[in-house]
Amino acid sequence: MDCAWGGIEAGGTNFLLAVGSGPGALRAEESFPTTTPTETVARAVQFFKKQGGKKGLTAIGIASFGPVDPNVSSQKYGFITSTPKKGWAQFNFAGFIQREIDVPVVFDTDVNGAALAEYKWGAAQGLDNFIYLTIGTGIGGGGMMNGKLMHGLIHPEMGHIPIPHDWLADSFKGSCPYHGDCLEGLASGPALEQRWGIKPSNLPVEHPAWELEAHYVAQAITTYIYTLSPQRILLAGGVMEQTQLFPMIRHKVQDFLNAYIQAPEILAEIEQYIVPPKLGKKAGVLGAIALAQKLKL
Repeated sequence: MDCAWGGIEAGGTNFLLAVGSGPGALRAEESFPTTTPTETVARAVQFFKKQGGKKGLTAIGIASFGPVDPNVSSQKYGFITSTPKKGWAQFNFAGFIQREIDVPVVFDTDVNGAALAEYKWGAAQGLDNFIYLTIGTGIGGGGMMNGKLMHGLIHPEMGHIPIPHDWLADSFKGSCPYHGDCLEGLASGPALEQRWGIKPSNLPVEHPAWELEAHYVAQAITTYIYTLSPQRILLAGGVMEQTQLFPMIRHKVQDFLNAYIQAPEILAEIEQYIVPPKLGKKAGVLGAIALAQKLKL
């Protein structure tokens, strides 16, 4: 049997599972809502057992919502740690899957997984330094620096950076239970819904919500450009399905930078610098498979 890898994209709203080796080579896929850890991960185990379990899989990669512990030397490697998602804090995610399926398991953030997929098959091919930012139920960021996935003390938490909040223009206090008006608290999907009283997908294109959203996202991107100097920035997630945001964000980033960064990618080619992912909604689960493929077995 050819090598087959399992992938789990564990989102705060849904789980997406797949078995295969890359885009166009997935032999099985399944998705379902994220409920309790016991119920949700048991469904994932059942899926992989139907695909042959240990006999049918080389390894399983998990790309998970967080915060998580991705340090392989840590006693809590593979745990979801301080998440505000009810019931999931301090859950030994990787350990549960490894114990039930008995194959090697590799674990990272959902955004790092998606970034790896885009590096291998998508919009970040050929780059050594880039950011993958997802804006949806939460806001998370990952990517690569010098050809390696971003890790450090734990992993990047780009969604929780403080950004300037103009209280005269926006009186919303923010939705983040930890920080109030951090980037996630001001610009995530739930923040949009709480501020305007309607789901973001139902807001019309001309609604003032999008101008404000572009403003906050562009502020964050400007900070990332100054601190990390990425070669490209990929913007994903449910909020970014509002494609009118892309030109607004690009324009505001150029305004905020004010030609201080003298790079043609920003000054003249920004349409190729701030871009959507090429793999779309499958970037996360393909990234989980790519993580599994990185294991030295």
